[in-house]
Amino acid sequence: MLGDNAELLACEPMPINKYIHVEWLEIAYPESEMPEDTGRLHLFPIDDNKFCLQLAYLQENQNTTTASVCVIQFLPAFFDQYPADVLMANQPFRFDQTTEQQFSICSQSRLLLEQLQQQAPTAFIQALQQSETAIQLLRRALECITTPFTACQVPACRFLAHESEREKIIHARQILEQQLDQPLTIRELSRKVAMNECYLKKGFKTLTGKTIHEYQQELRISKAKHLLQQDGQSVSDVANTLGYSSISHFSTAFKKATGMKPCELLR
Repeated sequence: MLGDNAELLACEPMPINKYIHVEWLEIAYPESEMPEDTGRLHLFPIDDNKFCLQLAYLQENQNTTTASVCVIQFLPAFFDQYPADVLMANQPFRFDQTTEQQFSICSQSRLLLEQLQQQAPTAFIQALQQSETAIQLLRRALECITTPFTACQVPACRFLAHESEREKIIHARQILEQQLDQPLTIRELSRKVAMNECYLKKGFKTLTGKTIHEYQQELRISKAKHLLQQDGQSVSDVANTLGYSSISHFSTAFKKATGMKPCELLR
């Protein structure tokens, strides 16, 4: 997953409880060998009805040749909570043999990975929050694997059966992620990826589960939350950085998405 020429820059362990352990890695790459964002699930049987499951998420850091990797381990004690027949039933892989599955990192998973690093009022509340988030990530990964992509039966979505067309949608998503400070209209985005506007909207919703506007707003609000918690930032600074036309427009969008005013997160 990391590649032969990856260089480990930093490793930060985050033990959550005796069932779930997390590590954050910082990886450097040669400029020409930066891998695409991806998720991996690894299952390791270690004894009869004893399993260890690992999730790994690799995400490129913007404007650098480094990537962040989050590794979440679910230890055997975690699976002891569930009857064996529940674990074995209707799975896309067998729990009794070593398995590796790759999956895409969706917008929901990206937000959950950010939540995993957020601070809480007390250590115990933070541990509960991290445990819940890790389990949500496991659920989302299993959903991605158990519901593989199939071409939509709606006539306008049949084009997604072609890999080249799906790649245009992925490219559109990457453009949105890289231009948070310059929100694009659907027309502008469709021109950049050379796809019909109607097909782009339908294909994007099919592959990501969100409209282009919803996805773009989630990314901007998530970035805003991060910026507001940095020293020296003002609401005006953050609004300008993310390309909002006015502070009031930004404040309204932020409160609608989070239930809080931007000023409540200022340090």
